[in-house]
Amino acid sequence: MKYFPLICHTHYSLLKGLNKPTDIAKRIKSLGLDGCAMTDFSTLAGAVDFIKEFKSQGLKPILGCKIPLETEYGLAFVTVLAKNTEGWKTLVRLSSESNNPENYCKQPKLPLEKFKEIADSNIFVIDGHIDSPLSCAVFDHDFSESSAPYDSDNYDEAKAYVHSNWVERCSSIISHYCEAVTAENVLLSIQLQDEANRPCQKLLADGMRYLSKKTGCKPIATNDSRYASQQDCDDHRVLLCNLMRTTLPEVKSKMSNVSSARKNLHKHFFRSCKYHIPSSEEMSEEHTDEELSNTVSVSSQCGDYDILRAPILPEFSCPEDENPDDHLRNLCRRGWKEKIDGKIEPDKQTMYVDRINSELEVLQSSGLSSYFLIVADIINEIRQRGWLPGPGRGSAAGCLVSYLIGITSIDPIQYGLIFERFYNAGRNTADRVSMPDIDMDVPVSKRDEIIDYIKSKYGEDKVAQMITFQTMMGRSAMKDVLRTYGDVSFEEMNSITENIPDKADIADDLQEMKDSTGQSSIIRWALENRPDKLRDWCYIDENNNLQGKMAKRFEQAIRLEGTKRTQSKHAAGVIISPQPLNEICPMILDHTTKNMVAGMEMQDMEDIGMIKFDVLGVAMLDKIMGVQNILAKGDIDD
Repeated sequence: MKYFPLICHTHYSLLKGLNKPTDIAKRIKSLGLDGCAMTDFSTLAGAVDFIKEFKSQGLKPILGCKIPLETEYGLAFVTVLAKNTEGWKTLVRLSSESNNPENYCKQPKLPLEKFKEIADSNIFVIDGHIDSPLSCAVFDHDFSESSAPYDSDNYDEAKAYVHSNWVERCSSIISHYCEAVTAENVLLSIQLQDEANRPCQKLLADGMRYLSKKTGCKPIATNDSRYASQQDCDDHRVLLCNLMRTTLPEVKSKMSNVSSARKNLHKHFFRSCKYHIPSSEEMSEEHTDEELSNTVSVSSQCGDYDILRAPILPEFSCPEDENPDDHLRNLCRRGWKEKIDGKIEPDKQTMYVDRINSELEVLQSSGLSSYFLIVADIINEIRQRGWLPGPGRGSAAGCLVSYLIGITSIDPIQYGLIFERFYNAGRNTADRVSMPDIDMDVPVSKRDEIIDYIKSKYGEDKVAQMITFQTMMGRSAMKDVLRTYGDVSFEEMNSITENIPDKADIADDLQEMKDSTGQSSIIRWALENRPDKLRDWCYIDENNNLQGKMAKRFEQAIRLEGTKRTQSKHAAGVIISPQPLNEICPMILDHTTKNMVAGMEMQDMEDIGMIKFDVLGVAMLDKIMGVQNILAKGDIDD
């Protein structure tokens, strides 16, 4: 009996999930399954990456998320799957609302009543797995204090924590779900992959099967998949040690001590390698045909997601008698009179005329007039406030339109700069318009004020900064692996890692490696190019295999390269949308500023149609402004 995996974490679950979408897709194909659902903790950041990878492999992606839901019985994760594009929008709103500062308390949180306000029949709700609202209702226990029932060593011990009124408590939560999304969309999770180490799983499964018969909600077979294959288990443990800031020897020592083991929330991942994506045969050993077939039925009810789209430009308020194209052309005429007329040789005028007409034709046919008007508006606001913007960075200086309307201060024709290097319309397709990249350099001290201006002009709910992820690069991956095993001295670790370069230093070589082999690795590059420096620990033999006393450690570090580990706010990217962001883009809380930021990375934001504007703080501009102020005051002695 085939099944469809409906609970699976990617590396976007930051140190709790291991694999990249490419690895998950490879595993799904090897098992002969049709697809998989993505259900990361409190984030939808991996949605675009997941969809693109699965579709490229001919597999069906289902977008989901584990939402932290607060009921009267505690805070736990309910799994939500989007059935279609409308369901995706609902999922975005649920995820964003859980990060709302009004609900947020040390971690994302969504009250049940708020969940009911947002949820609809375009989503599936899955509950009943460990650390879910229904598991909180089953056990008479405050999970915010400890996880005692989950840590129980046998069935009877776990059963002692069961609330005498658990059926009524669970039925109450289920009725809330049914009211919000209809009974047909409420699914009860049957998880049994590790009952030997988590006896409460069997207890919960028995309870969910009983509730299914009582309520009519369908039971489904699920697995808490944190990595793709069982062989990935050790790599996942490296992440967990990183998360817990500990080592494997320390974990093993605590697990041998009963009282310490009770306090280890992740001990089950160190006892078992069953948190992978199982085969249909493995699932059939623990689940009924009904539970398995229901997963396939759920997947068949999930359609395509229309979330990858052409850019959606925000509106620019033009004078009443002008549209964006006309207004841009008129601004160019004004700039022409100011910067070109009477300032260039007559025999060169034709070159300028041809160039501006050609650029305007390209930009306007690509629908980019509003983009240029918005950038010009921001730069103009900086100048009006008496601050100093940058004169123009990179290829943007090759655009005559930018020069004429005041975005840049460099005449591209005078310096032989090429427009096509800045923007090539040949990259555009029928459904995808390539966006230009104009960096706006502003004084560091004024950046926040400029962003506040953008919010006030274009709407607080339509403007946000975005997140970025830090990934394990070669050196950090190597250090994490070596620290995990706790048997390498600090000095030896440094001796190894000092010979692993930064990515930026070998970027071209890495690209060549990827072009020739399909993948790249900083550590592999170091072994190939600095063999004498690393031979004491690892080397590549004549068969292109890794050898040496630490070969296994090096192999593991190579596998972990590129894994997401932490998230932070992007240094420059600002999103401006024509509609409220929490309706089309998952939002998360930035802990530093307590502001909501877009919960996807730059490229993914652009893939879902959002427009990124780069507002970069440049310290040198502050210094230049400081010198200007000193000169203006005449405070320098002759």
